[in-house]
Amino acid sequence: MTTTSTDAYAARLAETLPLVRERIAGAERAAGREEGAVRLVAVTKSHPPEAVEAALAAGLVDLGENRVSELASKVERFGRTDVRWHMIGHIQSRKAKDAAAVADLIHSVESAKLAGRLARVGAERGRPVEILAQVNTSGEASKSGFSLDSAADEIESMAELDGLRINGLMTMAPFVDDEVVLGKAFRALRLLSERLRASGRVGPQLSMGMTNDMEVAIREGSTMVRIGTALLGPRETAR
Repeated sequence: MTTTSTDAYAARLAETLPLVRERIAGAERAAGREEGAVRLVAVTKSHPPEAVEAALAAGLVDLGENRVSELASKVERFGRTDVRWHMIGHIQSRKAKDAAAVADLIHSVESAKLAGRLARVGAERGRPVEILAQVNTSGEASKSGFSLDSAADEIESMAELDGLRINGLMTMAPFVDDEVVLGKAFRALRLLSERLRASGRVGPQLSMGMTNDMEVAIREGSTMVRIGTALLGPRETAR
């Protein structure tokens, strides 16, 4: 495997980061939202440490990983000062404690079982685990998350758990170009969020939107977009 150098990643980000930030700002303006309403999470998963080094140097402070082991390795190397680590991938229940130890925010809590494991970790350490509940708004069998039919009841039950803080919701839309389909998936999450927030126990964050659909997601209320390829280029083979 050829590891791209820090300088190469820095050069790429010098070109791509302003473009991505302008896409976000343009979408905020088009939706009538305040500038800076949407947080950019740079997805460094499957990229080497050099990518993280370049991202931090470029001023990116929210970084996303999808494997607990890789996240732990990068946290050990770069620390937690001036960086917020996001766990965006699937977590096996047996790795809940490891994920909670290194992630500042876990986007991918897709089951009551995982939520319960994380809540126990939070209760044991005396500090709640910060999470987003993942909802399968498209209904695709290939996607994880709570189904729309049961999500409200299950997430409200999770919100009662000591040791857990539900900051909001996350979803992944179908990988299509049809804005009607994308908008429907994102709108469903926003409407669910509005319902859950009425209880005061679920936060307002909406993690939705990636490179191909961030504008639609922002129009529908996203508060954070997860951007990888548009910033750092194709990923290297995961190690």
